[in-house]
Amino acid sequence: MLFSRVVPKCARSVFVGSRSASSLVVANPGPLDGSTLSTITAAKALGGDVTVLVGGSAEVAQEFATVDGVSKVLHCGDEAAAHGVAENMTNIVLECQNANNFSHILAPATNAGKNLMPRVAVKLDVAPISDVLEVLDESRFVRPMYAGNAIATVSSSDAVKVLTVRGTAFEKAAVGGGSAAVEAASGADAGLSKWEKDEVVESDRPELSSASVVVAGGRALKSGENFEKVLDPLALKLNAAVGASRAAVDAGYVPNEYQVGQTGKVVAPDLYVAVGISGAIQHLAGMKDSKTIVCINKDAEAPIFQVSDYGLVADLFDAVPEMTQKL
Repeated sequence: MLFSRVVPKCARSVFVGSRSASSLVVANPGPLDGSTLSTITAAKALGGDVTVLVGGSAEVAQEFATVDGVSKVLHCGDEAAAHGVAENMTNIVLECQNANNFSHILAPATNAGKNLMPRVAVKLDVAPISDVLEVLDESRFVRPMYAGNAIATVSSSDAVKVLTVRGTAFEKAAVGGGSAAVEAASGADAGLSKWEKDEVVESDRPELSSASVVVAGGRALKSGENFEKVLDPLALKLNAAVGASRAAVDAGYVPNEYQVGQTGKVVAPDLYVAVGISGAIQHLAGMKDSKTIVCINKDAEAPIFQVSDYGLVADLFDAVPEMTQKL
């Protein structure tokens, strides 16, 4: 059962739970990544042993065994676990839970985690808690509501807490120095979904969700060609990843993986440059934790100015090339 109340940010405090907890962290499919390392940090704040479940590569399992704070790594080398198919991973997680009786099951709040954890929660007959920003103790967590416009403290009395963790809210656990044991976990194809292929766009630019600088464009850019002509040179000068608002993605200017916001990627870079983005609350939910926000918009009343550290009221087609030239 869940109970929640909205609290001001200044009222929050961090409390490390007792050592009676035991946590299972479900790693993102693929190579060792920052969002899973941040989820391990959240699990460490709960106290107790931290176990990581890795599907697919044995090499990746060995890498997680070296992460600071990890007590054990469960590796499922079955093909059913190789690509993170949610139906298959649900059964694997449940088998691990039956064998180990974890008090908490966590996953990064990525597309894979958001697809998996509600399935796990319904099978365990518990209420999932999504997008955790802080761990207060073993049963109380801080999470955003209403696209981040309210912060709630959520308390769960469920025997098993099923959580997704916002990676940008926690430091990444250190890789190296750990020496966890690696054990085998069993798994089988659920026969409900089948992995066909991954289509990955190769780029020499930083990855959007982990970049220290992000340059994002909105519908005001008017075309995909203008993303390349106007934004790309600025991003190249800043060694930045390129992002976009949902409006720009829906208009077909850029691919889906560029989207920043409530239904896209959540980023918190050192510098976020918003170009031609009005600042709908859904977009702000994905970037307002950035350390420094700069916006360029010809509408002085655009909501993006309310969250920006620096704002320029100007036509982006004049301002961005001039900025690029002066860098």
